[in-house]
Amino acid sequence: MTESDFHRAVEAILARIESSLEEEDSLDAQVEGGVLTIECGDASRVIVNRQTPNREIWVAARSGGFHFVLRDGLWRDTRSGDELFDSLARILRAQCGVEARWK
Repeated sequence: MTESDFHRAVEAILARIESSLEEEDSLDAQVEGGVLTIECGDASRVIVNRQTPNREIWVAARSGGFHFVLRDGLWRDTRSGDELFDSLARILRAQCGVEARWK
């Protein structure tokens, strides 16, 4: 994957997450400078960012840091193999008490 392809793919992921969470009143999700910050009702945050040199998406949450790499068309956790959107839904449920639905 070229760097340009990687950036386009990550921008699409960040936009999908942001747009999916727009209607959730207890969350504030914003992309700024290529970083998605999701603020929960208790003011805690989940950060979704890109790590360009490794071609990874990183997620930082109370429960830890997670690295995702594109494998067979899906962004997969480098340790568990879990898919990004499944993992993020689990993180938001635990940290924010929100059931995320992805568009």
